[in-house]
Amino acid sequence: MNRFVVISGCSGGGKSTLLAELFARGFSVVEEPGRRIVRQEQEGEGLALPWVDLAAFARKAIAMAIADRKAAADNAGWTFFDRGLVDAAAALEWATGETTVCRLAASYPYHPTVFMTPPWPEIYAGDDERRHGMDEAVAEYERLAALYPALGYEVVPLPKVSVGERADFVLDRLQG
Repeated sequence: MNRFVVISGCSGGGKSTLLAELFARGFSVVEEPGRRIVRQEQEGEGLALPWVDLAAFARKAIAMAIADRKAAADNAGWTFFDRGLVDAAAALEWATGETTVCRLAASYPYHPTVFMTPPWPEIYAGDDERRHGMDEAVAEYERLAALYPALGYEVVPLPKVSVGERADFVLDRLQG
């Protein structure tokens, strides 16, 4: 069984916090490609930032997501990804109309269950790496919530509960 689990969904919905909890419980986790790319680009004079050149950003995110998946190949047990290849390819499709999502998704599959953080305005916060507003975050969530099932994944929305309860929910769902 594929043990690569994607946590996707709304920006600011608690994905990174959930991954930190899963890591604290001893699981392998992979940080969101987008945040790593933004940090790298901001350290230099890079222009592959989502608010400058979304297509260049998405292409870098695709390459990083593929590399992340390959790097995790030898991990034992569950590996949790904060977003992944489908999210990156969806961003490229949104920016350019290029339809790479289906081909990439088939080439690099994840566990058939994808957990989605729903929009949660009460915890949403922008920062230097997340400059878009809640409206853009919700629109992205809606695109992903439609795309994952179209690619054959089962989408499971995460409840709006404490991070510990969310981690328990994910683990219980994967065990059952």
